[in-house]
Amino acid sequence: MRAVIQRVTHASVTIDGKLNGQIDKGYLILLGICDEDSMEDVDWLVKKIANLRVFGDENDVMNRSILDIDGNCLVVSQFTLYASYKKGNRPSWFRAGSHEHSIPLYQAFCAQLSEAIGKQVATGEFGADMKVELLNDGPVTICMDTKNKE
Repeated sequence: MRAVIQRVTHASVTIDGKLNGQIDKGYLILLGICDEDSMEDVDWLVKKIANLRVFGDENDVMNRSILDIDGNCLVVSQFTLYASYKKGNRPSWFRAGSHEHSIPLYQAFCAQLSEAIGKQVATGEFGADMKVELLNDGPVTICMDTKNKE
């Protein structure tokens, strides 16, 4: 599982001209899933994101988590995080997970993250053509890969 976590002042996702999800201060999370991913990846990633300390404390040091600031999360599925660009100039997404495998993991990730932060996360729609708007705060952008736990 791959995630791009962006600290945002606000973010939203629109599908077919209709607002689907919107948040104030918190994280916009772009989530990519491959066929090798499992619930263990969901568990690890949710725990890491919920406890990631990238929000400023009283001394403006990045020392607070999304839990500490009572922040919000917007989760958008993004199969292009598994782009292969090794050969040629047109990316291939053969490593991206199938819908049958990915949708349940995406739903489980959103449900577990909601439980972890104590509030409903906003979402996009798996597989839809989405328009995402955000104001990146910092900017702070963290990339995580459950197969490469740095």
